[in-house]
Amino acid sequence: MTIAIWAPLLLPLLAAPLARRLADQLAPRAAALTLAATSVALGTAALASLGLLTVTGLLHLPYGAALAHLSPAHWHPSELSDLEWVPVAAAAALALLTITVLAARTARRQLADLRRARAATGDLPAGPRALLRRPGPAALTVLTDDRADAYALPGRPPRIVATTGMLAALTGPERAALLAHERAHLAGRHHLLLAAAEYAAACHPALRPLRGALGYHLERWADECAATAVGDRALTARAIGHAALAAARTPAAPRPGLAPAATTGPVPRRVRALLTDHRTPPTPRRALRTLAALALAGCLAATTAAAAEAGHDFHQAVETAQGDPAAR
Repeated sequence: MTIAIWAPLLLPLLAAPLARRLADQLAPRAAALTLAATSVALGTAALASLGLLTVTGLLHLPYGAALAHLSPAHWHPSELSDLEWVPVAAAAALALLTITVLAARTARRQLADLRRARAATGDLPAGPRALLRRPGPAALTVLTDDRADAYALPGRPPRIVATTGMLAALTGPERAALLAHERAHLAGRHHLLLAAAEYAAACHPALRPLRGALGYHLERWADECAATAVGDRALTARAIGHAALAAARTPAAPRPGLAPAATTGPVPRRVRALLTDHRTPPTPRRALRTLAALALAGCLAATTAAAAEAGHDFHQAVETAQGDPAAR
């Protein structure tokens, strides 16, 4: 159990860089889904490992063992002694407490930001259930503000919020491309992927770099959807570039973290990707992509198997210490 219970805490150090490297070789949609799934899988496994460490340490205490009806003579979940389990369980419990506080603060901040943003549009505050429901047709809300800003606001109803300053900075076709970009964020429910990466990052420090990488690939996903909708990749690139320049000249108020915007992320890199022929097959990188995919799949499989094995070993050790003849 000792090796299996530590593996979910160590493998993210290798899997997270592999996921970022693999995402750079994939199409935007596949890259975003890969990063989000990797974050959730690794974060969940790390959380389960910390929980097992904490509970195992508690059961090494006399009161915990008596409460669970464990026999000290048969309670041996690992090679560590009772005294060695105390600092391990204390560190795991402290980590769980820190994760809980960070997750609660993140949820409170996200909901507060969304409520303020929806209040500015005249809508009722958005609750967690509204964020999970399937989006309907997106409505356009224009705010009278000289500062250039535009973003996709999730909730019911989903809205595309744009300021008069942003609309004035773009031509008619560029406005259509910008609105198509924000509409793609809402249709793809990108706010849920961002939230998943945010909470996974609270579970393990190695997963924090995946948040920024996910944000970039979500913008690229929306860029490609907008280019398909308007039928012109160069026009979409100009719209994103002009919108980013206008937003840089007149910085807007902070927007909600779960409200993606076309002006965020490395805009020059996104524009360059739109102006590059995306149909050209990346043959020199195909072997590297396959190798990275296999390595990442191996890390995720090993993490899942280790967490499952640790849980099974813990359950069997508890049954043995409780006097189950079959388990013993």
